[in-house]
Amino acid sequence: MSDSPRTPASTDKPDNARASWILHATDKHVSTLTLNRPEALNAITPDQRERLIRHLAEASADPEVRAVVLTGTGRGFCAGADLRGGPQAGERIPGDVARTLRLGAQRLIAAVLDCEKPVVAAVNGTAAGLGVHLALACDLVLAAESARFIEVFVRRGLVPDGGGAYLLPRLIGPRRAKELMFFGDALTAADAERLGLVNRVVPDGELDRTARAWAARLAAGPTRALALTKQLVNASLDSDRATAFAAEAAVQEINMTTADAREGVASFVERREARFRGR
Repeated sequence: MSDSPRTPASTDKPDNARASWILHATDKHVSTLTLNRPEALNAITPDQRERLIRHLAEASADPEVRAVVLTGTGRGFCAGADLRGGPQAGERIPGDVARTLRLGAQRLIAAVLDCEKPVVAAVNGTAAGLGVHLALACDLVLAAESARFIEVFVRRGLVPDGGGAYLLPRLIGPRRAKELMFFGDALTAADAERLGLVNRVVPDGELDRTARAWAARLAAGPTRALALTKQLVNASLDSDRATAFAAEAAVQEINMTTADAREGVASFVERREARFRGR
């Protein structure tokens, strides 16, 4: 199960304190979700996980939200899952681990992949274990120069979870994925960019500004067309050509019913800039 490079802080806090572990703000059609447990390098507790899943589902359904930014506070983006409070090995019964993963880490990664708005990861520091996969599930990944990516599972004698063995080979191929997962070495932001795991590396002080600029561009775009494009690309790696072409035709049919598609065509004919409204 997901692990972190160090033991996270205890999660024994009152509900009002736990609420501050996920900071949520929406401004100019951009929903920003910030992991806020810097003392634990933002290791994710079950409560945080459920809040993230809920916020992502709400962003999908809210027409006023047109892009999402996911980031963290302090030196860590996300150090994996907080393992405190879980059942000890001797207390488990067959099925416990699989159920925990299915209803926990896998649901979180699926919530990012299935979000109908583009999700930008702004990786501000260490991403380890589940934290790596949380970043890689996002549509675009920005990384601060100080960020590191660590497939830490092998260091703990664990198998990667949170969709890692699904995501990594599709992004960088099976050999590179095995290298990262077999050795568990820390990957610098620059090396992550070179491998194609990161879109762009920026100085630490420019990460927030760059993430906001990218999100603003996405929020000004044709929201439904972006959602359908995301759906096509995500499905394409699991599809044969005939299935992919059929899906492309189907979503084109759907998209042409949107107001933004009509506006896009009209702006081309009228030789002006398109004004998309996310409808």
